Amino acid sequence: MNQFELFFPRGAAAAAASAFPVALSQPQPQPHAPVLLPEPSFSRAQPEEPFRFEDVEVEERVAYTVRLADYSHPAADAVKVAQQRFRREIDRQLGGDVVEALRAFQNASESSESDLSKAEIALAKRWAKAYDAARTAGFRDLGDTDEAFFDVRPV
Repeated sequence: MNQFELFFPRGAAAAAASAFPVALSQPQPQPHAPVLLPEPSFSRAQPEEPFRFEDVEVEERVAYTVRLADYSHPAADAVKVAQQRFRREIDRQLGGDVVEALRAFQNASESSESDLSKAEIALAKRWAKAYDAARTAGFRDLGDTDEAFFDVRPV
């Protein structure tokens, strides 16, 4: 089967029939007439009810700020891009749990393990992993960053 036969199966049969002599007693395939469909009637369609924004529950999120601290760079744009990269990566890692994870990490660093629940410990570990990935993303194009760090604070 060639490409023509794949996309035009009736046309290929007719082309093959004309290429090779066939006995007159065999019926020749007739092309089908196009099928005409009735036009859709939009007048009978039910109008859709408009979307109501009052019914949507607003998800409360605590905002936070990211600041690149102890980094002296002559171009402010490079710092802004690094902060945006950091924030994008930490949002990707933690989703809406950024502030909760930060607070769990701070609680874990200030208290003993017996004072924390398993959920808080797990969230603090997620923060540490997400912060490391976000820090790597943020410092990607900055060069020498010995003393610099990203400061994350809830608003």
